[in-house]
Amino acid sequence: MNSIFLRIYGGMLGVLVLVALLGVLTLHLVNTVRAEHYREQLAHGTFTLMADNLRSMNDIERTRALAVWERLLGIPLTLENAEQAKLDGIALSRLSRGQVVVEQTGPHAARVFREVEPAPADNPLLLTGEVRQISEQLARATIFLLLDELVRLPVEEQPARLEALHHSKGFGFDMQLIRLEQLDVDDDQRRRIDEGDTVMALGKDGDSIRVLSGVGETPWVLEIGPLYQMNPYPPQLLILITLVGLCLIGLVVYLLVRRLEHRLRGLESAATQIAQGSLETRVPEAGADSVGRLASAFNGMAEHLQRSLMIQRELVRAVSHELRTPVARLRFGLEMINDATTPQARHKYMVGMDNDIQDLDKLVDEMLTYARLEQGAPTLDFQRIDLNALVDQVITELAPLRPLIRVRRGQCVDALQHSAADDGHWVEAEPRYLHRAVQNLVSNAMRHAESQVCIGYQLSEDHCRIDVEDDGPGVPESAWERIFTPFMRLDDSRTRASGGHGLGLSIVRRIIHWHAGRALIGRSQSLGGACFSLAWPRRQERP
Repeated sequence: MNSIFLRIYGGMLGVLVLVALLGVLTLHLVNTVRAEHYREQLAHGTFTLMADNLRSMNDIERTRALAVWERLLGIPLTLENAEQAKLDGIALSRLSRGQVVVEQTGPHAARVFREVEPAPADNPLLLTGEVRQISEQLARATIFLLLDELVRLPVEEQPARLEALHHSKGFGFDMQLIRLEQLDVDDDQRRRIDEGDTVMALGKDGDSIRVLSGVGETPWVLEIGPLYQMNPYPPQLLILITLVGLCLIGLVVYLLVRRLEHRLRGLESAATQIAQGSLETRVPEAGADSVGRLASAFNGMAEHLQRSLMIQRELVRAVSHELRTPVARLRFGLEMINDATTPQARHKYMVGMDNDIQDLDKLVDEMLTYARLEQGAPTLDFQRIDLNALVDQVITELAPLRPLIRVRRGQCVDALQHSAADDGHWVEAEPRYLHRAVQNLVSNAMRHAESQVCIGYQLSEDHCRIDVEDDGPGVPESAWERIFTPFMRLDDSRTRASGGHGLGLSIVRRIIHWHAGRALIGRSQSLGGACFSLAWPRRQERP
């Protein structure tokens, strides 16, 4: 048991190490995706605005515009088709949907692509820029492009146009037009803006910048930003998250394993107690998990073991009790043979001893049959049996044993109304065991009947029932529940004097149990004595 839990805890440690490695890989992937998204967000609006402007130009105008934008951005700009860019299908699909694609080429360098002309669909014209870092020049170029759009409009329409550009071009940062006197800048920055310069203002927290520029002769100042630097998640955060995650996972796994260990130790303790002889020990069957099913199977095994041992002890006690009388009679017969003086006397004692030997043989046979049936289901070969033939066979075999008792057919009813020549009076059963069960019932009835025994059956489409009735004293209703108990005898006319060892009805009950049926007892309505019945399905399920 300890080695099992050592392996469990070792496996748990391996899982925690694996989780830590997955955490490192996950953080790296998250930082990579965040950096890519950050670059796309910053470049989207500017490159979309340039691409839209290029779409309305001829080749000469495009060349001039690219030269101007290159100086403003500080990066090389080119027009190339998709084949020259060597992009995969995913990138081309994103470009066709109007997105900007950023392909990282180094730690601080990337290529930016934006579709200019969608046709032909499989080889569109692309605007490509080699971005090495987000610099002041990129901000200045964005300001220039926006101002070029705004100065064409009257002053009062410029705020609405800027808002429309912000939403339509997909800029990844805020932009607004505000008046110079409303700016939160120092006097030097205010002077520079008023002189038409572009100003980079540091944010209050020092982790962002704002780009400010006047809009020609208007009272407006164009502000873009704040622009934040993309900071990867630090390794310290990874270590903290990993430690917290590992602690939580370890705690959960420990609680689960601890509970599992407690339940398995309960099974181990119960098994030890059963091995020491405490057969009534059981374990809780809470839960529908593997341990719960194991506990249920364990309890079933313990119950079967307890029942088997009880049967064994019961058989030993019963055998020791049942063997005393015939053995004592045999000893007495041997002594009397020695003392007999005439051949007639010796013959009398020898006949008695022979009867005692037959009684012993019958007892041993019944005990072996009962023990075999109680230990588990025998191999049953279900076959179609003609009930008429079975009844006739039992009557033929048993009727000569007690000539004074009349054994006859009773009511034989087939609800399906088959003709006598039809084979409809059948039932599926194991021939040998069913014959033994009916034979035991008839033998029992003949021992207690006064003058007659009646055997009948009833058939329906799905069920059948065999009834064996006698005109004897019957069985008191108070004893109906225990009449099928092994070695059970009643304190009336059904005593040892009538013969039997109290195992016949127990064998009958076990046989009919393996046929998925029941053995019943009641009072005979026609003869007034006992009525024993066997009821089971007419068709048997085969494994």
